[in-house]
Amino acid sequence: MKNSISPSVSRRSFLKTSALAGGGMLIGFNLFQACKPEVAPPVDISKLNFNDFNAFIKIADNGMVTIFSPNPEIGQGVKTSMPMLIAEELDVSWDNVHVAQGALDTKNFTRQVAGGSQSLRFGWEPLRQTGATARQMLINAAAAKWGVDASECKTENGVITNSNGETLGYGEVVKAAAALEVPENVVLKDPKDFKIIGKDIPNVDIDNILEGKSLYGMDYKEEGMVYASVLRPPAFGKKLVDFDDAATKAISGVYDVVKFGDKIAVLAKDTWTAMKGKNALKANWSTDSKLESTEEHDKLLTDLLNGKEFDTLRSDGDVKKAFAEADQVIERTYESPFLPHNCMEPMNFFADVTEEKVRLVGPIQTPAGTARWIAKELDRDPEDVSVEMTRMGGGFGRRLYGDFAMEAAQVSKIAKKPVKVVFSREDDMSAGIYRPAIKYKIGASIKEGKITGYHLKEASINSNMYGLIPNFFPAGAVENYQVDVAKYSSKITTGAWRAPYTNFLSFAEQSFFDELAEILEIDRIQLRLDLLQKVKGTTDDRIEYSPERLEKVIKVAVDKSGWGKEKEGVYQGFSAYYCHNTHVAEVADVVLENDIPVVKKVTCVVDCGIVVNPLGAKNQIEGGVIDGVGHAMYGDFSFKEGVPQDKNFDTYRLIRINETPVVETHFVESDIAPTGLGEPTLPPAGAAVANAIKAAKGIRIYKQPFIKNMNAKAPLG
Repeated sequence: MKNSISPSVSRRSFLKTSALAGGGMLIGFNLFQACKPEVAPPVDISKLNFNDFNAFIKIADNGMVTIFSPNPEIGQGVKTSMPMLIAEELDVSWDNVHVAQGALDTKNFTRQVAGGSQSLRFGWEPLRQTGATARQMLINAAAAKWGVDASECKTENGVITNSNGETLGYGEVVKAAAALEVPENVVLKDPKDFKIIGKDIPNVDIDNILEGKSLYGMDYKEEGMVYASVLRPPAFGKKLVDFDDAATKAISGVYDVVKFGDKIAVLAKDTWTAMKGKNALKANWSTDSKLESTEEHDKLLTDLLNGKEFDTLRSDGDVKKAFAEADQVIERTYESPFLPHNCMEPMNFFADVTEEKVRLVGPIQTPAGTARWIAKELDRDPEDVSVEMTRMGGGFGRRLYGDFAMEAAQVSKIAKKPVKVVFSREDDMSAGIYRPAIKYKIGASIKEGKITGYHLKEASINSNMYGLIPNFFPAGAVENYQVDVAKYSSKITTGAWRAPYTNFLSFAEQSFFDELAEILEIDRIQLRLDLLQKVKGTTDDRIEYSPERLEKVIKVAVDKSGWGKEKEGVYQGFSAYYCHNTHVAEVADVVLENDIPVVKKVTCVVDCGIVVNPLGAKNQIEGGVIDGVGHAMYGDFSFKEGVPQDKNFDTYRLIRINETPVVETHFVESDIAPTGLGEPTLPPAGAAVANAIKAAKGIRIYKQPFIKNMNAKAPLG
């Protein structure tokens, strides 16, 4: 095989040299490697002849493979895991794969979205088909060159071998293969034959991240670009009247001040100068509507819950009759505040709007939707708008909304310059799109010691739970079951926040089931298992979850956590939940330190189907649990006359490093296609902790954040 890559060329060497594709070769020196008798030099990929195999794959003449990852990378690991699917079926060594971020390409890529924990789920078969199709074309080209039947050929690690033992590297046949007819109905690997899928693969960007290389939107810059800091209305419900920019324009390094809508952008040589200029602006604002406060929202949501105006999302049996005939009716109300997203990387975006094109670069979860929105706003042909995606320093739903990209495009159009809009942390928290404040009222009717009815009511700011959520547990487990929703339309912008709606609903429902078990004087685990037993064999195709899979994670969590076994000073709480197509059970271990609950450990059991990259999966699971614990314990956010009351981390409480629990992860083995993982471990965490706090202190918590609503002072670390 003439053109195969030497196995001594490391992935690290390849990644280092690949960054210099446009500017020469980086020659590294390693003392230990230099002592070896045969040392291959690093590969200079700028000098390789790459062939476009398809939109996803390029193969060089020496067999080196570049795989483009189509979906936005927000830390959920898809830039690593999605190319793994292609590489597996292409049958190449992962050491010879370079991963690049794909740009927006609506013709060749589908669902270029980071949201809903759906990337791997939707990409599972199409991406494998992509790799398998390319592999078959390479085989067909090699077979034609040898004059043998393709069925006589096999592949391994980028090498094709025929029945006579002759070999050809992918690089030797890629040109011929790329010109062949695309085969249909290619055969995918049996999971038992996977060599890459199921293995721990480090983040493909990890070296560049650790070395501070340019990857993120905040890193992006180009010649001629100016920085913009935007002054926005100081309260939701305010409008711009006029402004004085004399002091701003007197600042050295400020280039211009432009008004767009009710906003003012200061253009400058750098972010510090732009922000300094923004702070020097003197603006007058008017009030175009009632300015809202958290106290008012609290009353409005309570009135909605107690009212009669609801939309019914699901109704089984006759809940009203079940409650009327009950021996006992239990009702509890659960409350959650608004929450900001607080991504580590604040919102930012680059735009260069010219007569010919609109070029956008930055961190966005919805590149296609944002491009369409901007094209419409600027009255441009969508084909004139391009989007290049950078890595994101967190998203959590905030970067689903391209308002910051829109600002960059609008300012660039007015200024006739390439512009990069950068939010400060204060901008991020005060001009955000928030998790809506929500209240749930849950009622259950009990007759002769059995749950006969279940009624869930939701009152939310701006929007209600998705139509799928009413089909989650306990749907199907209670004969008389109803879900009603109501909302209040607010000027405060709200939207998706990691695991939308379920992030709080799980706490409410799983806390409620624990309390029901106490009232019924039955084991809390057995209560859940008994309810799941009623769902087995159901013919109701509306049910979203699998009772068998949910039962499995519950039993494994009980076993792995040592549930029910006495541990001195340790109190346990249990929770199990299904969302984003994944089943999760969690047990929280809580201790009391100075009578304040401290979460020491969370045992988390997950059934997410086939685990593509266990290393990345564990990162997602642990991050979700810690996020769930932290926001349930401490997350709080309020408004007064339309003004957010927290602007930075000096007042907004996040979980500290020394407060993060140990997360022990267990996967349920499965041969089912992968399901979601970025979000499903967050929702059950709050309930597990709340139930553990009940065991420790005898206090039932009905309102987040827990520390504030136990009337306890939180340790600040």
